[in-house]
Amino acid sequence: MRRQLAALDLGSNSFHLLVVNERDGHIQVVDKYREMVRLAAGLDEDSNLTEETETRALNCLERLAERLRGLQEENVRIVGTSALRQAKNSAKFIEKAGRVLGHPIELIGGREEARLIYLGVSHSLEDNNDRRLVVDIGGGSTELIIGSHFEPDIMESVHMGCVAMSSRCFPDGKTGRRNFELAVNLGRQELEPVSYLFHPGTWETAIGASGTVLAIEEVLSGNGFPHGVITAEGLEWLIGRLIEARQIDLVDLPQLSAERAPVFCGGVAILAAVFAELDISFMHASTGALREGLIHDILGRVHRADIREATVASLRGRYHIEPSHTDRVRDLVVKLHAQVAKAWKLADADDVVLLRWAVDLHEIGMDISHSQYHKHGSYLLLNMDMPGFSKRDQSRLATLVRSHRRKIPADLFTGEDAQALLRLTVLLRLAVVFRRSRQNDEVPDIHLKASDEVLQIMVPSAWLDQHPLTRLDLKQEIGFLSHMPIGLKVIET
Repeated sequence: MRRQLAALDLGSNSFHLLVVNERDGHIQVVDKYREMVRLAAGLDEDSNLTEETETRALNCLERLAERLRGLQEENVRIVGTSALRQAKNSAKFIEKAGRVLGHPIELIGGREEARLIYLGVSHSLEDNNDRRLVVDIGGGSTELIIGSHFEPDIMESVHMGCVAMSSRCFPDGKTGRRNFELAVNLGRQELEPVSYLFHPGTWETAIGASGTVLAIEEVLSGNGFPHGVITAEGLEWLIGRLIEARQIDLVDLPQLSAERAPVFCGGVAILAAVFAELDISFMHASTGALREGLIHDILGRVHRADIREATVASLRGRYHIEPSHTDRVRDLVVKLHAQVAKAWKLADADDVVLLRWAVDLHEIGMDISHSQYHKHGSYLLLNMDMPGFSKRDQSRLATLVRSHRRKIPADLFTGEDAQALLRLTVLLRLAVVFRRSRQNDEVPDIHLKASDEVLQIMVPSAWLDQHPLTRLDLKQEIGFLSHMPIGLKVIET
């Protein structure tokens, strides 16, 4: 069966849309669209997106929304990257942008961005045994990845991109020798803390991706250098031409577009710094990048190869989570969820899988200390790198883990999904209460009846007589929920 998939990268310099048809794992590109929005250049001195930049971005998204109309949510991925990570008011912008597009937007971390870039690049190349170094110079950050086949091994994101570098080192389009010396040295300085991970002995083939690299390759190939590659000699020649011109709008490079020109020198300087710091002499240019990686990530989720499942399984092992206990809690929470899914509007697949992951990881903090382990777990989930998870995914998961016991922090439940998240929290708390003994004993026949304001739980009185601690726990749960929008009523039958 043919399906249409779409990926939208809200980059720091440009917004990129890719629409494909997929049938049995085979992909056919049906539409591409790119528009320079320059989010990174639109950050004010307080790191807020200016009103002008926000308006420009939303106008662009209104045009892109036409291509996303009618596509199912699970077939669309929209991500924000470096500039939105940096912007203090990004949450408000993402909310507005999501309404314009009619689809949710994920804010992803630097290493998750690197993973997706590698996924896109690796699927655009012949699958061989080479260890690959992939470099992606974006508007606000530079990602470096080493991997083989379709699996990245080392991923780093460095906070330097062509927009900020151009603004800082090439003011008013000046392209003098001192400008380039400053920019290359700053680039090497940023790379120095991670360069040891990417020295020449750790990889065999260097590959560059995204707009900066493709623009440089196009200029070089149009001036007699080999097609599809960037050499150290070619890069040196290009810098020489830019220095000779002394001003970007005076340089005689017909292949350089007018919209790329304002951020071109910053990108060239960063690539020169990468070549120098990592001792690269020859780099292939790849057409695959973040948006292609998003498409393949969608396919992985559809075809049961969701990287997030592997991430959760890895964390369960690393933090010594007791599988038999979490399995019992999961079995119970699934039964509880089934009883209220319709009344509480929790039938969405994302809600179900989030609840399951929360069960799997709700005791992750115990590896640090049993005391306040729910807080330790929440901190870990908020701050660690979790391949496949967006910032929002991690935040929602951390909220469930933080709130699964003791007092419920009401300030965590804000925003559009606050109601659904609180309802999932209540179900998780009840499952944990009834499985607190950690024994493989029988759980009573529990019946739930849900309304918007109250959850009624019916439990056999005889069973509670034999389990007085559970009766006490349920009484405490009533108190914990008394200040929340959902109340709990226990009915003994």
